Amino acid sequence: MTSPYRDRIETLATEARAAREAFDPPADPPDEERAMRYLREGFGEAVAVYVDARSGEWERFDAGEFARLEGAMNDYLELYAACYGVDYDAEFAVREAAEALVDTHNVVDVARILTGVPERSERGPAGRP
Repeated sequence: MTSPYRDRIETLATEARAAREAFDPPADPPDEERAMRYLREGFGEAVAVYVDARSGEWERFDAGEFARLEGAMNDYLELYAACYGVDYDAEFAVREAAEALVDTHNVVDVARILTGVPERSERGPAGRP
């Protein structure tokens, strides 16, 4: 049984895979503009699918959909970190990211909480420490 989110998940997974294959590390990290694009258009969208499904009447994902959704979300987190010159192996549960997003209401903060990138002493996107 597939969920009503199947097409959105498939698109996210396909785009994440293409982004990974096309990724060229920044010559002089960080590349904050590209990092933000990965967060907003990829990571944040993946988390939003999960939040949407959990809102109101819970729509269940089949195992394949869920794996593709989490895979895409983690791919985008890895690309985000790579924009800062950090090689990161993301293995987060989408639920964990969704709960952090509900608490913070900020996809940048969620990425920093989950990955530690950039480090607290570094300035992050929008000049935030």
